[in-house]
Amino acid sequence: MATTTSPYLPAQILWPATPRGVHQARHSLERQLAEWDLADLAPTAGLVLTELMTNAAQHATAPGRRTGVSILPTPGGVRIEVHDSVNVEEGAPTPTDAPTTAERGRGLTLVDALTTHQWGVTDRDGPGKIVWALCTHPAA
Repeated sequence: MATTTSPYLPAQILWPATPRGVHQARHSLERQLAEWDLADLAPTAGLVLTELMTNAAQHATAPGRRTGVSILPTPGGVRIEVHDSVNVEEGAPTPTDAPTTAERGRGLTLVDALTTHQWGVTDRDGPGKIVWALCTHPAA
């Protein structure tokens, strides 16, 4: 995981920090990937987005706030950014060693594996942070 400072704020779509919001964001991602001829990344990117948004909703989104999502094309894939309302100093996400029988706690470990360690946390202007992940084709 890398921590950096972001010099820009890409376009975001705000989604409710609820299971329905996660579902809607995932379908929006799938449509965008299809437009960019990256539909084959949808299963992996969708799972990564789901884990990042769920983590933000559970740990880093103030009550009543929405979760921002940015999807950016990259060479060979897509960058997924989830914007939340908790600063890095207050709560940078880290993978845990949850047992395989646990119902929670393995999301970031899964993100780390699916992105081959290409994810991290970025400060942003104003309150909150960005948790980002790269989903790429294996040959990229």
